[in-house]
Amino acid sequence: MHTRTACLAWFVLPRQIVAWIFPRFLGLVCLLSLPRAFSPSVRAAETLATAQGDVVINPIQHASMVLQWNGITIYIDPVGGGAKYAAFPRADLVLITHEHGDHFDIPTLEAILKTQTVVVTSTTVGQKLPTSIGKQAHILGNGQSFKSAGGTIDAIPAYNLTAEKLKYHPKGVGNGYLLTLGGKRLYISGDTEDIPEMKALTNIDVAFVCMNLPYTMTIDQAVGAVRAFKPKVVYPYHSRGSDVARFKQEVEQDSAISARILKWYP
Repeated sequence: MHTRTACLAWFVLPRQIVAWIFPRFLGLVCLLSLPRAFSPSVRAAETLATAQGDVVINPIQHASMVLQWNGITIYIDPVGGGAKYAAFPRADLVLITHEHGDHFDIPTLEAILKTQTVVVTSTTVGQKLPTSIGKQAHILGNGQSFKSAGGTIDAIPAYNLTAEKLKYHPKGVGNGYLLTLGGKRLYISGDTEDIPEMKALTNIDVAFVCMNLPYTMTIDQAVGAVRAFKPKVVYPYHSRGSDVARFKQEVEQDSAISARILKWYP
């Protein structure tokens, strides 16, 4: 009897242990098997419908984002190291607005490029690229255009207007970009104030508009510019320290414009 009890105890104990371990083990397996899109480094995406499929808009941080469309992956001002972009394919196209460190970082570029990647950028960035990346670069001055990755890229001026800010972004140095994909027009402002070239834009489906001080626009400048060129949808970005909720409220006084807030900051 004692022998039988001892054997039974030996058998039951492992089953109790298994009952405790199994659900925890299963949870760990499920967590590890989640698709890469659920990586903590990936923030909630939005989409824009086009004639050739949706543009998926992935905010990364501050001025950096990844657009995915029609099998093409487009990086905008990628910085912060390759780990931030581990959930995405390597770039087919990269747009760099200017040379400041929150927009341009060589180690990050080296991590996300492939040999066929097209890099579109400004003259000052082109001068700073190592030869290995420079051979993949197409330099655009303000007002110039380039066709790549199934779309058209127009370099829009990006610069400061007010006297105390001229030192940050002189005219003729940086680019904003107008990116046309599947018939839809996306405007990425880069670092700029409410310049005439922005206010003169037309037929913009989606705009990404900067607004942080002391380097770019105030909320009032950004609201005024957006209500002048009337994009269908506008996303405040490059907005650290700015009241984006007030921006949204004031922009949407024009019922033709939808202002949407994405998570650009932790």
